[in-house]
Amino acid sequence: MASAGGSVDRYRRGFVINVALTGAVADFRKNPNVPVTTAAIVDQARQSYAAGAAIAHFHVRDEEGKPSCEPQRFAAVFEQLRADDTTRGLVLCATTSGRHGQTIDQRAAVLQLPLDIRPDMASLTLGSLNFVTGASINDHDTVRRLCEKMLEAGVKPEIEVFDLGMIAFMHQLIHEGLLAAPFYVNVLLGNLSSAQVDPAHFGLINSYLPDQATVAIAGLGRYQLQANILGLAVADGARVGLEDNLWFDDRRTPATNPGLVSRLAEMASLAQRPLTTSVELRQRLGLRARN
Repeated sequence: MASAGGSVDRYRRGFVINVALTGAVADFRKNPNVPVTTAAIVDQARQSYAAGAAIAHFHVRDEEGKPSCEPQRFAAVFEQLRADDTTRGLVLCATTSGRHGQTIDQRAAVLQLPLDIRPDMASLTLGSLNFVTGASINDHDTVRRLCEKMLEAGVKPEIEVFDLGMIAFMHQLIHEGLLAAPFYVNVLLGNLSSAQVDPAHFGLINSYLPDQATVAIAGLGRYQLQANILGLAVADGARVGLEDNLWFDDRRTPATNPGLVSRLAEMASLAQRPLTTSVELRQRLGLRARN
């Protein structure tokens, strides 16, 4: 479990901003700033990196704007970012979501991209849960198989946790040799049927996390700003972006990914939490150097 001094150590390290750009559900008809084309995703990843994000979490869409897991669509994005000197260092994280009934092989296809454009990380949700828009199914054997495929590909899991039971399964996966330190964990709060943006909820989850975990907090929908504040107070980082939240404020002003990153970076500066660079994060997580 996490050591009692973990919260103190966090203030000696940089604060990690993770931007979730597109998602599989975010509706571009409600907010046209949701990037769905390759050009728009690349452009917003570039701007978000310049604004302070160290990690970008990627979904891709097809010509109709529907979610896709076709590896060539990821490749089109990753090739441009890796070829550009200004974005080569950005930590690229690809989704392996099965939110729309994809098979394990479809979910994991992005892990087989050529090494020079293969993502550094890939999302790994540690259990099934209900969202307002429908169920996300991740049975234990599916999660185990995705772990195996990430190990084979040399891709670091971006571990996604929504409640305490997922931490119990995380420890089981560590015992089985399917997950290994150092870990990166997103604790996603505010979903109706899982943990909420409450210091007590996060504190309990955090207390059961293993050592050597870099922990970021995400808030879903209207809870994103509250989660940013909680992350600055007690975590290693936070996740923002239009995948989780379409609106900048309670007036439902359409948000942008770079705008959400910039606001969080400004809050981090006020909280005297210097930002982690992608180079520093790669060293912390044992990722391949890209600069």
